[in-house]
Amino acid sequence: MKQFAVSLLLGACCLSFAATQPAFAPKSMAYVLQADKLASTREAAVQKLASSDRDLIVIDAAFNSDGDWTPEEIAAIRSGKAGRRVVAYVSVGEAEDYRPYWQETWDANKDGQPDAAAPKFLNTENPDWKGNYRVRYWQPAWQQLMLPAVDKVATQGFDGIYLDIIDAFEFYEYDPATKDWLDDRPNPETGRTYREDMIAWVAAIAQRAREKHPGFLVIPQNASQLLAHAEYRELISAIGVEDLFVTGRKLRSEKQSRYVLSFLEKLKPDGKPVLVIDYPKSADIHAAAFESAKKHDFTLLLTDRQLTTLGESK
Repeated sequence: MKQFAVSLLLGACCLSFAATQPAFAPKSMAYVLQADKLASTREAAVQKLASSDRDLIVIDAAFNSDGDWTPEEIAAIRSGKAGRRVVAYVSVGEAEDYRPYWQETWDANKDGQPDAAAPKFLNTENPDWKGNYRVRYWQPAWQQLMLPAVDKVATQGFDGIYLDIIDAFEFYEYDPATKDWLDDRPNPETGRTYREDMIAWVAAIAQRAREKHPGFLVIPQNASQLLAHAEYRELISAIGVEDLFVTGRKLRSEKQSRYVLSFLEKLKPDGKPVLVIDYPKSADIHAAAFESAKKHDFTLLLTDRQLTTLGESK
């Protein structure tokens, strides 16, 4: 019954979007999450983004801790190039202690463990990203906390939403008993797999946004495994993928990228873009990385991992 309900949600959302989806085929992109480091002033950051000549611009929903981007600023950034889309970054698979929704009582002693006052959806801190806490993303309390953020970016004037930590299901697929990761591991709380729960969460986000804003772009980052599900491919507008062609100062071999590529290729018949974000540590491999992207007809951005610059894209 639960699976049937999820299918209905996906189907209704996808049909609505398919009827209104404008052409979306960016040949270049920018991805800047620290816009206050892009230029010396907020106005200068707007101008720099507007004049960047990129087809797609992904920025955090907020300029910095002092405030969100205004509709006027989003419009100014968009107006710099015909057909440009400006999309808001929102993390929906982890809680971040620097966001407005965060309560200090959730981890008052900052030991990375939820305190007694924390909501049940909060899990432990991600050791790789201080201040980012894993969440039980399928729980209604987390979703009810985050869905207003979807409403907000739509009213700010963004053309879509760029969803991060969609691969949160991987944390829950680890089995301590076998010390291995189990694909499609069942979630005892829902009766579905952790992957199906993530697909349902993305579907709920898409439906929420597209009810009032038909054609709203929904772009998940990473979690290419979910592309094995046809309903997920139909639901999304594109996919962002990190670290596909480059590892540090070297190019990844075709063999190293093959696993992810095998899923990305499933998106080709749908004509939906693959947006690759790589973080090279040597300019010597830029040309070869762009050749790899061209071979697969992917849009490539080479940038800094802190996402403070426009990087290079073509």
